[in-house]
Amino acid sequence: MTLKCKMMDVFILSVVLLSYGTQVSALLKLSPLNLTVLRGDEVRFSCSSDNAKWDVMLWELNSTVVVTISRIHGVLSSSLPNVTAEKSRTVNGWDLVLKSVERLHQGRVSCNIQGEGRETAWLFVQEKGTVNIFGGSTIALKGDLVRFECSAEGWYPEPSLQWEVHGKKLSQAAYDLSREVTGKGLFTVNSNLSVTATRSSRVDCLASVFALATPLKSSVRLTVVAEVAGGKDDCTVPLAVTSSLTALLLLLLLCVCAVLWYRERSRAKTSTQDAKRYEKSNDGPTLPAEPRGGRVNFGYMSEGTPDAVYNEIIEEIRSKMDFVGIEKGPDVVTSSNISLHGDPRTHVNLSEEDSKNIRRVTTV
Repeated sequence: MTLKCKMMDVFILSVVLLSYGTQVSALLKLSPLNLTVLRGDEVRFSCSSDNAKWDVMLWELNSTVVVTISRIHGVLSSSLPNVTAEKSRTVNGWDLVLKSVERLHQGRVSCNIQGEGRETAWLFVQEKGTVNIFGGSTIALKGDLVRFECSAEGWYPEPSLQWEVHGKKLSQAAYDLSREVTGKGLFTVNSNLSVTATRSSRVDCLASVFALATPLKSSVRLTVVAEVAGGKDDCTVPLAVTSSLTALLLLLLLCVCAVLWYRERSRAKTSTQDAKRYEKSNDGPTLPAEPRGGRVNFGYMSEGTPDAVYNEIIEEIRSKMDFVGIEKGPDVVTSSNISLHGDPRTHVNLSEEDSKNIRRVTTV
């Protein structure tokens, strides 16, 4: 009977405690309850109470009070320079703000309202390092075994590391992994990958932690130079070489065409200028090119010939001689002119006789 009474008392006490805990949970609201971020990010927790008459709110990191808030006066104190509090959008609530969070902030985040209870959340701070494939891009013959080495350094916690070849993830059995921890508690993961050169591909090494939205990636190019141009992507190198040579030949051809066009244009311009000079020099009557022999006696003058007509004949013959240049005049010059009672036509006739003949000017 006594044992039954004791068991009944324990049951009643448990019910009371459970109901009290439910009441406290109903009064306090803390969010989020779990948060994972990267080192350097800004962190925000929100705490509110259904009781509008609370007095003091305490924010704690790993059981250490970092911010004290009064419902009436606001923030009373803050023990860390990058930790503060701001009025929440929710009714009767305040936000704990951690600017540029560090790994030392990782752990429990508690909101304590005096006289109402406490709610606790968890903060996880991760650190992003670097990832690098050693050696850079490489060229290999078809069928050769090519080795790649990747290292992910300075991560917390240990990062997951994966390989991708030509956009496809490889199973973990295709490469090996080794891990080490530095003095600051940061992780370094090394991996080696060996692939057979079958076609030109891009090789990627990816490292990531939970808080990182997109994995960090290091990429190199594997170029296979003895490929069979049968697959869709198996003619990358021949196609690139052919394209380069074609472009070079086209450029050379354009240069040759430009030079030839310029030379032809210069020749055509010169020919046009010569033709214009020739046409200009040929304006007016021309003398027939006849055999050269004697000389014209410009000093001979027949009696009865008017001076004006004689001077006109002399000027015309001189103009002919200037055009002919170094050519000698014809052997005989015969001139008919207007006399006071004669034919009103003037005729000039040039003919060649023996080189010993005497040239005369005769008026009819």
